[in-house]
Amino acid sequence: MAKQSIAEQFVDVLARAGVRRLYGVVGDSLNPVVDAVRRHPGIDWIQVRHEETAAFAAGAEAQLTGRLAACAGSCGPGNLHLINGLYDAQRSSAPVLALASHIPSSEIGTGFFQETHPDRIYAECSEYSEMITSPGQMPRVLQAAIQHAVGGPGVAVVSLPGDVAAQEVPRTAYELTTTVSRPLARPSDVEVAQLARMVDEAERVTLFCGRGAAGAHPEVMAFAERVKAPVGHALRGKEHIQYDNPYDVGMSGLLGYGAAYEAMHECDLLILLGTDFPYNAFLPQDVRTVQVDIRAEHLGRRTRLDLAVWGDVRETLRCLTPLVREKTDRRFLNRMLRQHADALEGKVRAYTRNVERHVPIHPEYVAAILDEEAADDAVFTVDTGMCNVWAARYLTPNGRRRVIGSFVHGSMANALPQAIGAQFLDRDRQVVSMSGDGGFSMLMGDFLTLVQYDLPVKVVLFNNSSLGMVELEMMVSGLPAHGTAYHNPDFAAIAEAAGVKGVRVTKPKHVRQALREVLAHDGPALLDVVTDPNALSIPPKITAEQVTGFALSAGKMVLEGGVGRMVQLARSNLRNVPRP
Repeated sequence: MAKQSIAEQFVDVLARAGVRRLYGVVGDSLNPVVDAVRRHPGIDWIQVRHEETAAFAAGAEAQLTGRLAACAGSCGPGNLHLINGLYDAQRSSAPVLALASHIPSSEIGTGFFQETHPDRIYAECSEYSEMITSPGQMPRVLQAAIQHAVGGPGVAVVSLPGDVAAQEVPRTAYELTTTVSRPLARPSDVEVAQLARMVDEAERVTLFCGRGAAGAHPEVMAFAERVKAPVGHALRGKEHIQYDNPYDVGMSGLLGYGAAYEAMHECDLLILLGTDFPYNAFLPQDVRTVQVDIRAEHLGRRTRLDLAVWGDVRETLRCLTPLVREKTDRRFLNRMLRQHADALEGKVRAYTRNVERHVPIHPEYVAAILDEEAADDAVFTVDTGMCNVWAARYLTPNGRRRVIGSFVHGSMANALPQAIGAQFLDRDRQVVSMSGDGGFSMLMGDFLTLVQYDLPVKVVLFNNSSLGMVELEMMVSGLPAHGTAYHNPDFAAIAEAAGVKGVRVTKPKHVRQALREVLAHDGPALLDVVTDPNALSIPPKITAEQVTGFALSAGKMVLEGGVGRMVQLARSNLRNVPRP
C-alpha cells in the first residue's frame, strides 16, 4: 500500500467532508496540497487572481448550500489576503475551512522571509484557528476544524507549514468520522409554555424575522394567521419571508420601507424570530419583547428582552402554534397592512416619473427592470453600498431566488467574488452580480476568472463614478462629499478586450433590451450602465438625530426612493382587509 503524505490526507479528509472545490492562489508552501488536489478525483483547485476572492467565493458557496466550503492561501502575504473574505464568512455564519499554509516549521519564530502567525491572526474571525506542526496532529486537528466550522457555523482556519504537508502520515494514524450535518433544536417545554401565555395575553402581536427564519416560511405564516400578526423583516430575512406573505409590512432598518417600524412600535408584544438586527435605534424600548434564536449569544444583545427563547425558529413555532389561542380581532393587522400599502404607494414616483428621458439613468429604474427580466431562480450577489439599497427595494423574492451580499460585515467588492462561488455550484443557474463601480474595480482582476473558467456570470455594473453610499453618509452628517468621485473607463470595452461580451448603456430607453441581451448571452457578460450619481435622495428635512448618525430615531427611512413591485404585493394583501 502506497504511503500517504499529510497533504494527501488533508485533501482526502476535505473531500470526504463534502468539499468539492478549493479556491486559492498557488504558492511554494502550498505546492504539496495543490499537487494532492491535482491527483484527487473528488476535488478541484480553483485558481483565482486574489485570495480575498477565494474566501468570498467559498463563503458564497457555504451560504447558498449550508455545506462546508474551502479556500487556501500560501504563507505570509498569500493567506493574509484571505482575511477580509473570512471575516465576512464568519459574520455571515457560513461554514468555511481555510488552509493557511506556513513557512518551514524550523523557521517559525525567527523572522523568516514572509513569516506571519496565521494561527493568531485569524483567531478573531473564526470559530477555530490552530497550527499543525507535527504529522501526528493529523487528522484530528483538521477534523476539529471541520466540526467547528459546521457546528458554529462559521470559519475554521488550519495553519500548515509546507514542509509538514510534504511529510508522510504516521503508521499509527487512524481514520476519524466527521459530522457535517446540523441537528434540529427546540426550546424547553417551560419556555414554550411561557411564550404561549405571553402571546395569549397580548392584543397586538408583531413578528420581525431575520435570516434565522430560513426554512420556516410555512410555520411563520401559520403562526401569523393564528394570532393575526403583521410580519416585518430585516434585510437578510427578506428572501425567506416576504414572498407569499399576506401579512407583510416591509422592512425595518437603515434601508427600511413600509410599515414595519410602526408595526414593531405599536404592538404590545414583539417577537424577534432568528434576527440579530443590529440597529437598536429602530427597536422599541417600551414594548414587551421576545427573541427566538438558535445562537444563544444573540439573545438580548441588541435590546432588553422579557423572554429569551433558545431554539430553532421552525421547531419553536411548530411547538408554539398549537398551544396559543386563535385570535379573531384583525383590526391591528388590517391597519398595518393599509399603512404599509399607503407608505409604499408614495415611494414609487422616484423611478416612474420621466425615467425614459432622464439622463444619466435612474439606478432605481435599472434595478426594477432587472427584477422583471431576471430568471425566477436567479442568484443575485450584491455589492455593499447603494447596490444594497436597490436590491432591498427592487428585487422581488419568490422562494426560489437567492440574494447574498456582505450584509453583516459590510465589505466592498464582495459581489463579483461571491458570484464566482455561486456559479461554480451550478453553471446552468443564472447568477447576476449587482456591482457598484467602486466595488467592481477593487477586485476587477477576478473578472478574468470568469474568462478562464468560462463562468456565465452576468455583471450588471451600476456605474455612477462615485462611492454613493459614502457620499450619502457624509451629507447626512453635514459634511461636503470629498474623496468619493472616480474617473472611470468604459468597463464594457475592458470586458470586450478580455474576451467577454460587454454592453454599455447611457440612455434609459436602451436598458431593457440591453439587459435581455446580456442575460441571454451564453457565457460571461457585463452590462455597464451609466447611472445618476445624484440618486441619493436625502430626506427633505435633516434632523439633529440624523446628523449624529445614520439611524433615524423617528423611524423614517434614511433613503427615499421607489420600492418596485413591492407596492403591488402590498396592494394584493389588502384584498384580505374588509373595506370600512
